[in-house]
Amino acid sequence: MIDKSLLRLLGENKKYIIYTVALMVVGLFANVGITASICWAIHLAIHYDEYSGGAFVFLWPAVCAAVGIAVRYTTTRLVGELRDILGRKVKKDLRERVYNKIVRLGVRSADSMSMAGLTQVSMEGVEQLDLYYSSYIPQFFYAMIAPFLLFGITVGIQWQVALVLLCCVPLIPVSIIVVSRWAKRIFAKYWGKYTSMGDSFLDSVQGLKELKIFKADEAQHAKMNETSEDFRRITMKVLVMQLASTTIMDLVAYGGAGLGIAMSILAVTKWGLSPVAALFLILVAVDFFLPLRTFGSAFHIAMNGASAGKKILSLLEQPDPVWGEESVEDTELKVDNVTFSYDGKRDVLKNVTMTFPKNGMTSVVVESGCGKSTVVNLLSGAFRPKSGAVTVGCKALESLSRESYYTHLAVVSYNTYIFNETVRANFMLANPNVTDKEIYDVLEKVNLADFIRENGGLDKRIAEDASNISGGQKQRLALAVRLVANKDIYIFDEATSNIDIESEAIIMANIKALSREKAVIVISHRLANVVTSDLIYYMEAGERKESGTHGELMEKGGGYAKLYTTQKNLEEGYAEVNG
Repeated sequence: MIDKSLLRLLGENKKYIIYTVALMVVGLFANVGITASICWAIHLAIHYDEYSGGAFVFLWPAVCAAVGIAVRYTTTRLVGELRDILGRKVKKDLRERVYNKIVRLGVRSADSMSMAGLTQVSMEGVEQLDLYYSSYIPQFFYAMIAPFLLFGITVGIQWQVALVLLCCVPLIPVSIIVVSRWAKRIFAKYWGKYTSMGDSFLDSVQGLKELKIFKADEAQHAKMNETSEDFRRITMKVLVMQLASTTIMDLVAYGGAGLGIAMSILAVTKWGLSPVAALFLILVAVDFFLPLRTFGSAFHIAMNGASAGKKILSLLEQPDPVWGEESVEDTELKVDNVTFSYDGKRDVLKNVTMTFPKNGMTSVVVESGCGKSTVVNLLSGAFRPKSGAVTVGCKALESLSRESYYTHLAVVSYNTYIFNETVRANFMLANPNVTDKEIYDVLEKVNLADFIRENGGLDKRIAEDASNISGGQKQRLALAVRLVANKDIYIFDEATSNIDIESEAIIMANIKALSREKAVIVISHRLANVVTSDLIYYMEAGERKESGTHGELMEKGGGYAKLYTTQKNLEEGYAEVNG
């Protein structure tokens, strides 16, 4: 009933569970003390004539009851506060761990987890685990301890009654175990449907423009309704399961208490137990079952929390990219005889060797689906090769500290993210000390300075996904932000994809100018952009086939020359048709 892997997530917060359970036990003894005081007072009332002192004989039972009530009240308050502290610390710690894990994974995305799923797990999932840790686990340990403590108290009064009560208690865990097999399947589906609904909603919102253009919004609406209905059905199954389990546990708990009461009455009539002692046993009988009954009520919370916890664990248990402690001393990059595979079976890259000097423009031309993204991920440190090595200044990439390497590296891609902040704030993320003059200087280079001045200046706020500027402006702004960061290595991954010709020309002019002082690596499917490169690597089927300047490769008449000629003829034909 307790998942050890989830329990390990608590770390140092386990102490709060110990404190909580200890206080709950103290509260149990206080409750028994109150019950005993009431029975003592009843005993004194029955035998009032036998005692001297009048009403003062009730003083000690009253004092004991008052102390018990005070202790019970104090422990209840403290238990509530400790659970609150535990819940807050667990949420804070788990969210920090999830965030730090995502940061450590860096540019590598979380396997099999969408953006919506990641958000739901880090928000709603952590909330569910909060209840699992603060309510379920303390109640579990208390429910295991309480019946044995009560048995130890009652066995000296009437062992038959105490034994019957103790033997009935395990019926509740048995019913919980029976229900848990059903519940685990339901909650696993519940979280799957929940994240699926979130994915569908996010996908529909992000693609709303396309849905309207294609007049497919009605079909998507129907699809979302279907997803929502699936989630409603699984939610109803969860509620049915909870109601069924609560009913079963009530029958067991109150049936066991009723049996204890019947045994107490039988003990009075058959075994000579005093009525006051029987009353004490009757009042305590319910306490045998209430802890486990409360535990059972928290069971559905636990199952929901455990399902969320498994998703959090799957994220936290992903292996971190391997990094070392050394510093970057030379920025010459080299891919040395590298082989890479995603699944361990099919090699995406095969014995590839490429050198990227610390000055100059080096381009990698790769046919679509033949390892372009893999090369970028290897150079940026997101992936590690199956064999061979990626080196930076003759040092293996994994031996460097990530902070040191990323201090020298910038990546500009076709989907480089621009934050929903002001223009100035975006630049300050790259360089906290950048001045307004420096920002405008670099904006001049990418032909954006006038546009920014006329549209709110550096305080202009970029909308989410840069929706209030054009695609070309977004790419040029992304380039400008990277330029102000003043890195030593720049990787341009399809940086001119899907933008206008004017923006493309501006970006490529800046890339060429940058290559005079920096290491510039260009990965592009459009060969017109790599013509001015100092060195070009041409790859086919994951292998490096050719290398040289554009002129040298054209003279060879190989794969690069054929691809360039074909692409050029297509572009010229398109220009004539649209001329």
